[in-house]
Amino acid sequence: MSSVVPLISSGVAGPLGVLHLPRLWQKASLEARSKLAVGYPGCGQGYDQMVLTALGLCRDSTLAYIASNRPSYPQFETWVAAQPGVKLDAATVEGLNSSIRGYNHTDATRQGILTANGIPDDGKACKDAVNLNNLDDWFEFWTAELK
Repeated sequence: MSSVVPLISSGVAGPLGVLHLPRLWQKASLEARSKLAVGYPGCGQGYDQMVLTALGLCRDSTLAYIASNRPSYPQFETWVAAQPGVKLDAATVEGLNSSIRGYNHTDATRQGILTANGIPDDGKACKDAVNLNNLDDWFEFWTAELK
């Protein structure tokens, strides 16, 4: 069975405007089908949990819905919006999105990702986790599929 490196960035939002929600859907969907690349959590404690907590979504219910219903992304967003107590008001979404955009990895994590990609850590390199995670995903994809 093939495994897939998730390439939807945490910096991408769907129609609801929530950053990282499409990536959470992709990773959880792949894990539910045993297709997620090794080293990637289907639903981790970082951005995944930040999104679930901020929106007021039950982790277990969300993962169960994805696993049992195999929704397309628009179907998943429709389900999210219909959940009792879900918080999709502008202030909640912007607060979450701001937290995602503003999160920086530790120096060690940043240096590891930059080194793997052959990018000097010279002050010009990105520091935010969204862009560093993109570099990491692209490196993992290149290693698994193109190298």
